[in-house]
Amino acid sequence: MTNIIKNPRITEKASFGIEQNVYTFDIEKGANKTEIKKAIFALYKVKPIRVNVLPVPKKKTFSKGIVGSKSGGRKALVYLKKGDKIEFV
Repeated sequence: MTNIIKNPRITEKASFGIEQNVYTFDIEKGANKTEIKKAIFALYKVKPIRVNVLPVPKKKTFSKGIVGSKSGGRKALVYLKKGDKIEFV
């Protein structure tokens, strides 16, 4: 259950969402919204109001003359109630 959520996304855009109680997580490819809600409750003991799932596209990279790529995947936006918080250690 808890292996559905890989890690929280710590980006500038995600940090603006935390101010509105919206947390962003990288998730496994086959996870659905109900599994994500259960995993959030199991890990952080807070009940999400809503979950949105979005694809993260692959991106080509170019560094020091070498062509590569970033893998992409999926991310979940987890909406919490006004008083609830998730603490990242």
